[in-house]
Amino acid sequence: MFENYKLEILYQDDYIVAINKPTGLLVHKSMLDPHEIYFAVKMLRDQIGKYVYPVHRIDRPTSGVLLFALSSECAKILSDQFVSTKPQKKYLAVVRGYTPLQGLIDHPLSHKLDKIADCDASQDKMPQDAVSEYIRLATVELPYAVGKYPQTRYSLVEVSPQTGRKHQIRRHMKHLSHHLLGDTKYGRGEHNQFIRETYGCNRMLLHAHILTIKHPFTQEELTIKAHLDESFQAICKSFGWDEFI
Repeated sequence: MFENYKLEILYQDDYIVAINKPTGLLVHKSMLDPHEIYFAVKMLRDQIGKYVYPVHRIDRPTSGVLLFALSSECAKILSDQFVSTKPQKKYLAVVRGYTPLQGLIDHPLSHKLDKIADCDASQDKMPQDAVSEYIRLATVELPYAVGKYPQTRYSLVEVSPQTGRKHQIRRHMKHLSHHLLGDTKYGRGEHNQFIRETYGCNRMLLHAHILTIKHPFTQEELTIKAHLDESFQAICKSFGWDEFI
């Protein structure tokens, strides 16, 4: 899938580089998929000819802004920033049902441990505070029966996580019963099948479209944006949400 793939560089200077990570690409080599040979750290290093240091993560099925430092010193500064001042992150997501116009999800999340990667981790950690804000951007009602309803409704939402828990947005939207479309772990299978068969969409519809940070050395506010890929754009067009592409 990623053979000869050229990563889209959204921003680059002497200190940092940001890419628009495609859906399906791992950030780094992982024990969860030891046979995978394509991951963002290696691909970007080979593409720009410099060693890169990831300073945050986004899930494999999520696309969007992914930030790297070009030195260990810069990586430390940015990592501290992500912990302390918490850079502003905004995601676009398509979810089932009509969400409220806006909302604050303050719902602690238990630790999600991977059977392989976290085999030595404590199994009895307390749930962590987790907060996400969202606003509804658009809705659609489709003349298809999916599940028990004669019509199907979806919402396009912009979600701003205030904490950085594992799979936070996916789990928070599930908590509200507004599951993410295409999410095979926390979503609804009948809706995932519907968008695959009706719209040819084979990805999870979650995209990190804006990241705002303080530049690690100039201290200037830097906002990096990533456009939607063709599959996500096609869904927006099919649902009449062209203005958000």
